[in-house]
Amino acid sequence: MSSEPSQAVAAADDRNRARNRLADAIEAAARRDRKAFRDVYRLTAAKLFGVCLRICGDRARAEDILQSAYIKIWEKAGSFDRNRASPISWLTAIARNCAIDAHRSSDGRARLRLVPIDKMVLAAADNGPSPDDLLVVAEEDARLAACLAGLEPRSAAFIRAAYFEGLTYAELAAREALPLGTMKSIIRRALLRLRSCLGDA
Repeated sequence: MSSEPSQAVAAADDRNRARNRLADAIEAAARRDRKAFRDVYRLTAAKLFGVCLRICGDRARAEDILQSAYIKIWEKAGSFDRNRASPISWLTAIARNCAIDAHRSSDGRARLRLVPIDKMVLAAADNGPSPDDLLVVAEEDARLAACLAGLEPRSAAFIRAAYFEGLTYAELAAREALPLGTMKSIIRRALLRLRSCLGDA
């Protein structure tokens, strides 16, 4: 039993190292380090593809959206601030926004920026991230799931629909037969609780 605290500390250290490794890679990519950008892709492509797929529901289209997301990540890497957001949360937000933009557009596929990502990224001869590198992704997912579970069920369902499925507030309000202002208020309160929970986790 006495080893449990030390194991917990070691696990936390591993998560911090993995998070810092990803943050370092994003910051290096901002300096146009292509190897670092390849590392960002290697560590996060599977998760971000899942985000895109959940929103658009089509694997081929999700792959197109994922390309668009990584182009945007390359362009916006200089705006990443590890003191304001965890690296995986920042990356997920970009992928989610790309997917929602495409999902809401009647000609989403045509509007995607289907410029090939640098071949160094797509042709990287990697076997995937190490277990330590994956810890940061798993931890962020677990924290979010735990905080969502702490919300009132209806509020949690609205958050999932708006932020994981890509529905607009107006679409949600119509689906639930609620005034738009009421829907916005429910989601705003839920987001405040989520922000507080994630900040304390």
